[in-house]
Amino acid sequence: MDVDDLQLFVRIAQLRSISAAARDLGLTPAGASLRLAALERKLSARLLHRTTRQATLTEDGIAFLPHAEHLVQAAQSARAALGREQVAPRGTLRVAAPASFARMHIVPGLSDFCPKYPELALDLRISDSIVDLVEGAFDVAVRYTEPSDSSFVARRLAPDNRVLVASPGYIAQHGRPNSPDNLTEHACLVVGSLDLWTFRGKNAEVIERRVTPNLRINDGGAVRDAASAGLGIALMATWCASEELRSGALVPALPEYPLISTQTLWALYPSSRELAPKVRVFVDWLVDRFGNQPYWDHGLEGILNKG
Repeated sequence: MDVDDLQLFVRIAQLRSISAAARDLGLTPAGASLRLAALERKLSARLLHRTTRQATLTEDGIAFLPHAEHLVQAAQSARAALGREQVAPRGTLRVAAPASFARMHIVPGLSDFCPKYPELALDLRISDSIVDLVEGAFDVAVRYTEPSDSSFVARRLAPDNRVLVASPGYIAQHGRPNSPDNLTEHACLVVGSLDLWTFRGKNAEVIERRVTPNLRINDGGAVRDAASAGLGIALMATWCASEELRSGALVPALPEYPLISTQTLWALYPSSRELAPKVRVFVDWLVDRFGNQPYWDHGLEGILNKG
């Protein structure tokens, strides 16, 4: 059996898509299908169920997959031992990420990442809609919530801290709310469906208030801009509003009642015995770039506590 055919089968099993695996390995979908069919003939077994949208393992495919993974890994290790081939990130890396976060904190760093891996092409899809990693054949997704699906690995990237903000002009005209209960007297700006705001009270109690927004926009950057223009009070992630807080374009609106956020930024990728080099280097880069104390939060503590 050809190791390249085994690698193709393993990648199809990981992505559940012949076309995505073909693109990843530099093949045409037709060529990948022909090679897969030839492998099945050699084995006298059908390894995959094929539909127009995805490929799923048959019972024989499930049984054969760990052996194929082992052989591919052994071949890579053997080449590395001879010193003739270095396993380097190559192919196409498909990444899904939230739109505002990607524009502000992933894309600006690509001038550092991309030149290091000239054989790697990055296909970055930015959207605030939750995409299906399997159906979309994505290698990595950046999300705010950890998945419950054990077929994916979740690696923590950074905390997703939140703060209630308004412009100095709005505060001068309408005043600050004295407590979460006073929010009903103010114009509230909401990102998407995030209209349930949770605060830590003065006695450490949890206070939840569902606000009725005067303006709802499904983009964090747009809500930040609306708040900066004086349209109301907004719940913002610090990664989105840190520059405005530093410049004074936005100020904390209710500093005595800090927001409670259970959100965390995660990198998700399919669980497999052999993590592709291209996935490993990208996720490692994200972790190094953001870290436990991300750069966007540097210097904000005094501003948020001062209010």
